Amino acid sequence: MQKIPTLFVRDPDDRAHVLPEVNPECQWVLDGEGVATRKYDGTCVMFDGRDWLARREVKAGKAAPPGFRPVQVDVVTGKAVGWEWMGQSPFAKFFDEAWRSVGCTWKIGTYELCGPKVQGNPENYDRHTLVEHRTADRFDLPDRSFDALRRWLLANDYEGLVFHHPDGRMAKIKRRDFAGG
Repeated sequence: MQKIPTLFVRDPDDRAHVLPEVNPECQWVLDGEGVATRKYDGTCVMFDGRDWLARREVKAGKAAPPGFRPVQVDVVTGKAVGWEWMGQSPFAKFFDEAWRSVGCTWKIGTYELCGPKVQGNPENYDRHTLVEHRTADRFDLPDRSFDALRRWLLANDYEGLVFHHPDGRMAKIKRRDFAGG
């Protein structure tokens, strides 16, 4: 799990927002390549075929939790992004509730843990739920310009969009990335 790059360049004077300038590594999105999917607002978890893991960021200079599996270090912030065993995650209790309520065979891959006690429940789930990322809602967005994506995100009650290229690259944009969003 690499940290997904943001589609547009962050404003150096206000890092919470983006400028109408495409991130060069994400130009493929504006070129019309890839599929747009809904970005769910919860916490990312992964089933690796044997274990369940929770996404974890470790700030620069802080000790990683036991068994932490680093994947990437952000060169700007120094944060290490990776996975920790689900049982030691602060979300373990809510994950257990979601996992037990489904009673199915799980596929290898990533999921979003959403629900009443996760990130303030912006998705408005009645109970804790695991949403498989590969089944996320897809959207046909022929106009992927800064203004069009801003209008679309402000008109729809989603955290954001994740674009998936056939070669595995991804890019994201969140409603809150836009000033006024």
